[in-house]
Amino acid sequence: MTAYAAAHLRSVDFGPEIMRYLQGIDATLAEFGGRFLVHGTDPEVREGSWPGHLILIEFPDIERARAWYESPGYQTILPLRTENSDGSAILVEGVAPGYRATDYLAKVGGY
Repeated sequence: MTAYAAAHLRSVDFGPEIMRYLQGIDATLAEFGGRFLVHGTDPEVREGSWPGHLILIEFPDIERARAWYESPGYQTILPLRTENSDGSAILVEGVAPGYRATDYLAKVGGY
């Protein structure tokens, strides 16, 4: 099942370290089948507040998403981002084709 790496970067110091991070991240994705879905665009906020930016990377499955994040290639450049930005990052598994919101009810005890 498809999985995603998502980051909400609330603020970024666009100095030389972030430039090196951006120049290096693409090379870390290919081996794991990762590709950017959202990066560098301003969100259109409809509810609440959303300071900063959303980055969304798609992977074929959660195992490859984890392998990418833990890979030596990514771990080498990761501090360039974490030491120069304020944000959160997650890995999350997607849902199967045909999934409906009511399918969640089976997970929480059915209603």
